[in-house]
Amino acid sequence: MIRQSFVSIVLGGLFFLGCGSSSADEITRNKTPGSDFPIAQSVQVPAESELIFVSGAVPKPIVAGGDPDDPATYGDTEAQTVSVLKEVQSRLKRLGLDMGDVVMMRAFLVGTPQTEGRMDFAGFMRGYTQFFGTAEQPNLPSRSALQIAGLVRAGWFVEIEVTAARTP
Repeated sequence: MIRQSFVSIVLGGLFFLGCGSSSADEITRNKTPGSDFPIAQSVQVPAESELIFVSGAVPKPIVAGGDPDDPATYGDTEAQTVSVLKEVQSRLKRLGLDMGDVVMMRAFLVGTPQTEGRMDFAGFMRGYTQFFGTAEQPNLPSRSALQIAGLVRAGWFVEIEVTAARTP
């Protein structure tokens, strides 16, 4: 009974959200007022859009045959960010999308020895800004960047998941 009620509430809520009138035919990306930081403060997606949730991607080795738990096998945070975003880009391309279709990103970062156990946010941003906020790809997603205790492999410093939107 409780489960059935919960499902009804969730489905009803999703129906309600999907039925909202949207005067916008396109995705609206709202910048942070007075800031040039390369993320959107919020992103508005029209109700008739298709949302695509892309599972977390992790870095590929840059050293063939390297120890999978050694960070040197995958590079520093910047190199790992670039590797991960290339994988995200590849996944999106297979779906007929590109990085400009990303509306939300969650970046999970692990502290590094070079940054005394803190996440290397500057390294992450150097990799991130190669894909977002460029002349070729100016669309900015809303984004969260979180430091976490660790990922599956001890050598991984970065995992990123995204949500993309396809407008009709």
